[in-house]
Amino acid sequence: MSQAQEESVASNLVSHTEYDAVVVGAGFAGMYMLHRLREKGLSARVFETGEGVGGTWYWNRYPGARVDSPSMQYSLSFSSEMEQEWKWSEFYSPQADLEKYANHVADRFDLRRDIQFGTRVVGASFDDDTKRWLIETDRGDSVSAKYFITAAGCLSATNVPNFKGIESFEGQWYHTSRWPAEGVDLTGKRVGIIGTGSTGIQAIPVLAEQSEHLHVFQRTPNYSLPSNNTKMDPAFEQEWKQTYPQHRQAARESAVGVEIPAFSDRSALDATEEERQAAFEGAWGNYAALLATFNDITTNPEANEFVAEFVRNKIRQTVKNPEVAELLAPKGYPIGTKRICIDSGYFETYNRDNVTLVDVKTNPIEEITPTGLRTTADSYDLDVLVFATGFDAMTGPLFRMGIVGKDGLSLQDKWDAGPRTYLGISTVGFPNMFMITGPGSPSVLSNMTTSIEQHVDWIIDTITYLKKNGLENIEPMAEAEDQWVEHVNEVANLTLYPRANSWYLGANIPGKPRVFMPYVGGVGNYRKKCDEVVANNYEGFELTG
Repeated sequence: MSQAQEESVASNLVSHTEYDAVVVGAGFAGMYMLHRLREKGLSARVFETGEGVGGTWYWNRYPGARVDSPSMQYSLSFSSEMEQEWKWSEFYSPQADLEKYANHVADRFDLRRDIQFGTRVVGASFDDDTKRWLIETDRGDSVSAKYFITAAGCLSATNVPNFKGIESFEGQWYHTSRWPAEGVDLTGKRVGIIGTGSTGIQAIPVLAEQSEHLHVFQRTPNYSLPSNNTKMDPAFEQEWKQTYPQHRQAARESAVGVEIPAFSDRSALDATEEERQAAFEGAWGNYAALLATFNDITTNPEANEFVAEFVRNKIRQTVKNPEVAELLAPKGYPIGTKRICIDSGYFETYNRDNVTLVDVKTNPIEEITPTGLRTTADSYDLDVLVFATGFDAMTGPLFRMGIVGKDGLSLQDKWDAGPRTYLGISTVGFPNMFMITGPGSPSVLSNMTTSIEQHVDWIIDTITYLKKNGLENIEPMAEAEDQWVEHVNEVANLTLYPRANSWYLGANIPGKPRVFMPYVGGVGNYRKKCDEVVANNYEGFELTG
């Protein structure tokens, strides 16, 4: 964009203070929401903290960053023309390709003119008199909107643990989700990485190749499967493009928003050991298929343990040092109850001479020192520290906006004991506020683009309905919200998910309530419920005019 164009955009943004809708975030959710609002002739402004579009794929530029859903499915479906014209280079796309795709979406639909970059929302309050939302930013903007829509993402509020002595470290330190766009030269450097979740598992093989020596500080080992990533097969791509509508519909009706093999109708307990091993081997390398090999993997501890031990044995076969292999073999929680990772040579990395695994569950980190890090057992000299410590998931991005609803009630106070929503889209006391992939929806348990599009379409249809019928406000009823929260918890408790101390429960954030936040009931079932609510005249919502 030229300087003249940028000045024109800035002038257009500054000159307006009242909008039909304000959207927070310019990732895939915010961009698609803006496109649909414009399509209906509604005025909108998007506030984005970053200097570019892409959300997750703008911020997460760490080495090895890659999507863990197939590229052909981790994409937007609303434009059949865009589906056909865009070409993915790999089966699982790297960060650079995804950011490029996000920019293509913004350019193709001329979205940037309604997006204000480099701007963080620091306050959003509902005015009881005007029935409008008042939004303030860190750049001094003060605007009002009838509808307030959050598209800030579930994993955007970074979590940097408050380690003692971190301010004394004389080297460089980075959080993976704020990795410099220009990269970091690790040549000849002694690097330490804290965290072995999905991000760490992607970054560690690349960091090991780039650095002189890599120390991996692991508290909890994770289940990870090989991605078997390849360059995009032109024949496969062509087949998908010819039958995209069928593939998209299958994803929308699925459990996780991705077209996967049908779940088996057989219990793992009814199979012989040979049959189980054959089924697991056949699904190896496809995490969704592995959990679908039998119908009770996610609900029966004994069935789950069969799969878990199969994966642990794969780790033992890969890692040459038996002691290191056992440290890397996850135990104490069921497979699938934390985010299953897919990797490119993760476990093989521990066979390198320049990689050391440090067990900080047995010997916790005591402090960051000027020259590195000290555990209860030893000290480590480091030039660079990398925090792959994740996020204050789902609720964190919302709390950081300072959202206040009716009668001065803050969202953080309302959710003091855990998030309470109706359908994961809205919450009592906050009229005309919509959350895209909020707590209580499938969100992080699904292919995000599938869930994003379903939520955006539901929201725009609702706004259109209100306008058509001369209605001003929509807000959930307390009884409906209570019933939905109860249902979300009930379904989660039918599974093994609550048995792990995961970020799904907020367990990675000290003091955060332990509540299972996403909806486990499946993308297809959830979509049906949302459609039923509309068909029953917005059952569970109070609509006023």
